Amino acid sequence: MPATLFQSSITSLPLLSRGKVRDIYAIDADKLLIITSDRLSAFDVVLPDPIPRKGEVLTAVADFWFEKLGHIVPNQLTGIDPESVVAASECEQVRGRSVVARRLRPLPIEAVVRGYVIGSGWNDYRATGGICGIALPPGLKMAARLPAPIFTPATKAAVGDHDENVSFEQAQANCQAALAEALAGTGKNGADLCAEARDAAIRLYEEASAYAATRGIIIADTKFEFGIDNTGTLHLIDEALTPDSSRFWPADQYQEGRNPPSYDKQYVRDYLETLDWGKKAPGPKLPADVIARTSAKYIEAYERLTGLSL
Repeated sequence: MPATLFQSSITSLPLLSRGKVRDIYAIDADKLLIITSDRLSAFDVVLPDPIPRKGEVLTAVADFWFEKLGHIVPNQLTGIDPESVVAASECEQVRGRSVVARRLRPLPIEAVVRGYVIGSGWNDYRATGGICGIALPPGLKMAARLPAPIFTPATKAAVGDHDENVSFEQAQANCQAALAEALAGTGKNGADLCAEARDAAIRLYEEASAYAATRGIIIADTKFEFGIDNTGTLHLIDEALTPDSSRFWPADQYQEGRNPPSYDKQYVRDYLETLDWGKKAPGPKLPADVIARTSAKYIEAYERLTGLSL
């Protein structure tokens, strides 16, 4: 298998944060270096084994969508070569898995869009007849397609914590409180930006889903993150429509009433469900065959979506 990167060690730039998957470094007041590692988290626990080429896949898929959907909302990309901002000895760590991004202020929500009844949405629907307080038609089966995509925001959790679904009104209140100072003097407010993010997220999902369908892939649901610049202009940040942030199903294996196979880390989740580990850190080590098959799933997602080889 190719070399993996579990954790970057860039010393030519100050480290700002390490997330579940990404390491973020400061370039200057306006730009960030974002390195996508091969770490994999499941049930909000970072597992000890990296997945070969996962970081490359996530970067390549996100870049593909940033370019394809750039007419809907501006995004974080600067076009600057990541290798040009680190020391020569560090280029191998950033090659093929990094971007130089604009330094933007994140909205304090996960912008989740659902097109199908699955996962936590299916559990919510069975219990309440809706998802996140949004009423849905009775009698829907598992994995049924919704009449129209729905926006179900969540709070953004720190590493090890779980995102929490919130109402749209609560998401607006969160944005209003968190962005008040940043938006002072721009003529904009956080509640309106939350609504703008909702509308952009639904349009991004609809256009991406229509394209993915031509490639034999169903995008069941996805989550976006948005940020603003100093004028209050909304930007798409972090990642977009990757196997980590989305549920991709092969269209030829889709059947209403059952959970379809997916091009993401669901294969790892299914394996972990067979173990008795409590779903708390530290996570268990993965067998070699699970690592290899998970890597293959990520690569297949990229190649089926784009028609290109990684």
